[in-house]
Amino acid sequence: MKKMFGLLGMLLMLAGCSPYALVNSEVYNNADIASYKTFRIITPDDGKMPPGMQMVTYYNIAAAIREQMVDRGFVENPTSPLLINIGVAVHKELQTEPVLPPNYYPYYGPYPVPAYSPFFMYPRQYYWPSYYQNAQVITGIYKEGVLTMDMINIVDKIPVFSASVATIINGSQGQFRNLEGIAEAVNKLFSKFPVPLLPQYRSDK
Repeated sequence: MKKMFGLLGMLLMLAGCSPYALVNSEVYNNADIASYKTFRIITPDDGKMPPGMQMVTYYNIAAAIREQMVDRGFVENPTSPLLINIGVAVHKELQTEPVLPPNYYPYYGPYPVPAYSPFFMYPRQYYWPSYYQNAQVITGIYKEGVLTMDMINIVDKIPVFSASVATIINGSQGQFRNLEGIAEAVNKLFSKFPVPLLPQYRSDK
C-alpha cells in the first residue's frame, strides 16, 4: 500500500512539472527596459520566417508576447524603438543563423567551434556586436524547438534583453505546440523579465 501511495505521489509530481525550461534571461547594456513604454514585434514582412514555422505558430507566439508586454504596461506601437525579434532553433539538418561573423570564435580552445543561434526572423548579426562573447549562445546549449526572444533598441542597433525557453516543439509529435502550449512557454520566457506585471495581473495579489 505504501508503495502504491509513493508511486501515485511520483506520478502527480511529474504531471505537475512544466515541460518548459528557461535557458537564459539577461539584460544587456544596463538597459532600463521600463523606460521604453512602447514596443513592436517583428513581422514576417520585416524578415524571414524560420524554416518549418507556419503563420499560425508565428501569430500564437506574437500574441503571447504581446499579452506579456501589455500586462506590464507597455503599449504596442509600429514606430517604437523597442523591437522584439523572434528566433527558433529548427531541425538539426537545417542551418541556423550564426551569431558571430565568419571565422570569429567566442572562446579559445584546442578546437575552435563557431557558435550558432536559433534562426531569427530579423538576422541577429545586424544588431549583435561580435564582442558579446557572453551571449549564452554556446555550442550545444540549444536543441530543436528552443524559442529565443531578443529586445533591441532598433534605432541604435543595441541589444537590451534576451531570453530563451525550451521547447516549443512537442517532442512526441515533432510539431510546434498549440496556442495554450506556446502561451505557457512564453510565460516561462518572461519569468525573469525585469519589468513586473501590473498589479491587476499578478497571481500573488
